[in-house]
Amino acid sequence: MLLTQPSRPVEGATAAHPAVAPSRRAPKRFTARRLLAFGWILPAVVVLAVFVYLPLVQNLGFSTLEWDIYSGSQEFIGAENYQRLVADPIFWSSLGNNVLYAVVSLVFQVFGAIVLAAIIESIRHDRWRRGLRAVYFVPSAISLTVAGLLFYFIYEPNLGLLNHALDAVGLGALAQPWLGQESTAMMAIIVMSQWQGFGYSTLLFAVAIQRIPSELYEAAAIDGIGAVRRFFTITLPLVREMTGLMIIVTIAGAFQVFNEVMVMTTGGPNNSTQVLGTWLYRNGFVRNDFGYAAAIATVIFVITLAIALVQLWINRRRRVEW
Repeated sequence: MLLTQPSRPVEGATAAHPAVAPSRRAPKRFTARRLLAFGWILPAVVVLAVFVYLPLVQNLGFSTLEWDIYSGSQEFIGAENYQRLVADPIFWSSLGNNVLYAVVSLVFQVFGAIVLAAIIESIRHDRWRRGLRAVYFVPSAISLTVAGLLFYFIYEPNLGLLNHALDAVGLGALAQPWLGQESTAMMAIIVMSQWQGFGYSTLLFAVAIQRIPSELYEAAAIDGIGAVRRFFTITLPLVREMTGLMIIVTIAGAFQVFNEVMVMTTGGPNNSTQVLGTWLYRNGFVRNDFGYAAAIATVIFVITLAIALVQLWINRRRRVEW
């Protein structure tokens, strides 16, 4: 009679849940699953590599050339295009206009949008909330080109709505050619852009506020906390991630401004409304200086990338835990 040694129970096994011995085929199955996952994401990686990362590398190479795109002649000049950037006063004024655009956009499209979204979401009647969301979102549904043309006619000095409105209320002395003088042209463009993008930011913040548990507001109201304090102690901290995202998107968009300037002033008068995008276009497609235009594009990319990385790092350290 053969005696067999009783098998030792697997550690952690119970009568209700017997442990299952690990399969030797698990590593192969895991590898096959990983290969299948890589297969699914491979097309997206290829598209990103070909249409995003490769052009970035090529643009960096183009910025070291003196390149006539019509004749095809190319000459390697190293960092001379970047030296021209440093000495170019219009480049610095364009960069200043982008910075001004970014600062104003942060004030209105981020912090102003948070306040407006909180006010809308604090309204008790659902019909009023929906109506106000729609009213503020309508300008965002209009393309920048159409909005630029609309405000171009509003700012028109002789027949424009703005100057006529000032005359009607007795402020005719303030009427002026808003897009025709250097002191007001850039701010006139920025005002149009804020009008067009403000509602979209407000809608995104309204969605973020809707995710906040209503119990927090109810408890704060029971404790006698006012609306302003609830905004700073509940709403503002809990929409932190959306705020970080909107800061990145807003600043990146401010350094990629193009359509509104081209439609309303094309960079004038006297280059006072040039931004980096329009100055890039002027040098590349009007002056046929594609090497210098590529250097401007590289500066735009470096600025937006640096700002995005800093903001993402800050958001990771201050992630909201529900």
